[in-house]
Amino acid sequence: MKMLVRPALIAAGLAFVLALPASAETQRWVGSWASAQMAPDAKNSLAPEDYPNATLRQVVRLSIGGDKIRVRLSNAFGTQPLTIKAARVAVSAALNSARIDPATDRALTFSGRTEVTIPAGADYWSDPVALKVTPLTSLAISLHYPAAPSVQTGHPGSRATSYILAGDHTADADLPGAKTADRWFQISSVDVVSQKAGAIVAFGDSITDGYGVQPNTNLRWTDGLLERLKGKNLGILNLGIGGNRVLLDGLGPNALARFERDVLSQAGVTHVILLEGVNDLGTLTREAPATPEAHKALVEQVIAAYRQMIERAHARGIKVIGATILPYSGSAYYHPGPESEADRQAINAFIRGPGNFDGVIDWDKALRDPARPTYLLKAYDNDGLHPNLDGYKAMADAIPLSLFETAKTKK
Repeated sequence: MKMLVRPALIAAGLAFVLALPASAETQRWVGSWASAQMAPDAKNSLAPEDYPNATLRQVVRLSIGGDKIRVRLSNAFGTQPLTIKAARVAVSAALNSARIDPATDRALTFSGRTEVTIPAGADYWSDPVALKVTPLTSLAISLHYPAAPSVQTGHPGSRATSYILAGDHTADADLPGAKTADRWFQISSVDVVSQKAGAIVAFGDSITDGYGVQPNTNLRWTDGLLERLKGKNLGILNLGIGGNRVLLDGLGPNALARFERDVLSQAGVTHVILLEGVNDLGTLTREAPATPEAHKALVEQVIAAYRQMIERAHARGIKVIGATILPYSGSAYYHPGPESEADRQAINAFIRGPGNFDGVIDWDKALRDPARPTYLLKAYDNDGLHPNLDGYKAMADAIPLSLFETAKTKK
């Protein structure tokens, strides 16, 4: 039996298609800023009494510009729905204050509504908002909470100051008397509309997160790379977590577990720089020696996890650049022995090996002491494990920009 389709229905369907805005077909989003989400421990959380009927204003630095933005809010680790009563964005008037430029103040909406309830474990994108931002713009994101999250979701290593004040002050030009915290909460990504730009994800641990960098200074190695990439239409998204490991949860989910959300879900990504593994090596022997079998298994499992991440990225058309693990024999926290150093050398040999990664950044070679190659060069050494500020600059300067010259933006 043939089904008859009324001409009026065909016409109505055609009219609906023609009525779709042209931007729906041509709009292309690219990540300009992002942060890795986790459930912070007690010392990195806001006090529950700070949340009810309060405004939280947070400042992030965008890497690339555009005429339209959107913001992703996160309740990834919440166990109950989280309501945000109001959300606004504006260009920050200063790096180290809550002041904004009122002329740039815009309300964020979610499916046209100024209030949003984010389900437990979920993220939520705002509607696009017209706001012209230039590269390196500091953007203030203000959220009004009616109540505290069931479990907080955020990023302790913000290296940026956030401001908390009772009441709805999301549209205020300043927040005098606000409490401060060098943390981010509930903000996950900021995208811009761009037809030509791409984004590089920096995926790693505390060395990528910027351990030792003072708040509001923007002196991580990713900031240094951003300065070198000026004019190249490439954003930098820092998805580092202090203490992060490839294989086991610690501070934040393990790298393999968070790869989908923190790398593959970012908009317009062309490359990922992978620097992970020193915490896996260090924790293996931190409390007690490990057997030869345990050392062998760790190396094999880290390399297997690298392969997993490479395959997942390649399936999305993303190139993976492997970064060699820096020397850490001077670390009083991990105090590695020769067996752990042999593990590091084995993993670095895989990273350098032809055909394993799409490119290599040899930070081991760039920052090690030639006289004591298992140690960081003294001029670059913070604590035997992390580079100092000169070390972060050396890391940025050691990255061959040719790695990104063939970047093809995703359609």
